[in-house]
Amino acid sequence: MRNKRKVPRFKLQRRLMVELPGLGKPGSLERKPYPPGQHGMQRIKYSEYRLQLEEKQKIRIHYDLREEQLLRLVKSAKRNRAGVWVDVLVNSLERRLQNVIFRAGLAPSQMSAGQMISHGQVLVNGRKVDIRSAIIKKGDVVELTAKGLKNQIYVQSKTAPRLPLPEWIEKFETMDSVKVRLIDEPTIEAVPFPFEKAYFTSFYSKVS
Repeated sequence: MRNKRKVPRFKLQRRLMVELPGLGKPGSLERKPYPPGQHGMQRIKYSEYRLQLEEKQKIRIHYDLREEQLLRLVKSAKRNRAGVWVDVLVNSLERRLQNVIFRAGLAPSQMSAGQMISHGQVLVNGRKVDIRSAIIKKGDVVELTAKGLKNQIYVQSKTAPRLPLPEWIEKFETMDSVKVRLIDEPTIEAVPFPFEKAYFTSFYSKVS
């Protein structure tokens, strides 16, 4: 099988001209504040479709999702009658265990948060959970194991968290433990980067 050439994540971020906190590395646009290719000085024509596509890419890249994962989540959100489907989608994305670990400042990026989960270093309500996409419910308590507390991912993030703690997460941190609890439901405003809801909705308008 022929391998597809992957575009580096930070080059994708420069294409979108917006910092995506989920990638974990701040300041990349400050160093190169232009799109990749010919020093980014070429003129870019922004069609309606391109604007829609870029909003989709922002969500996919920030939350560390594959195309098929995001499509599946969109379809699920559209079947949910609890509210506007894109609001339902963002709520579920923010409550994914991988994202909760990241937003709580226990890991500097979505990818590193996923690594900690996969390595069995995360507990939910006292039980080990190694599924990144596990949905955390209001009242659930997430904590790191003893091994997780020693992981350099957490140690480094503890001194310099990528984002401030959101108001829907409560955090208890001591010398030998760290616990976070979901105290409210995240809304569309939880998305930590400029996000045009209308363009994203239009991109998936034909999906059912």
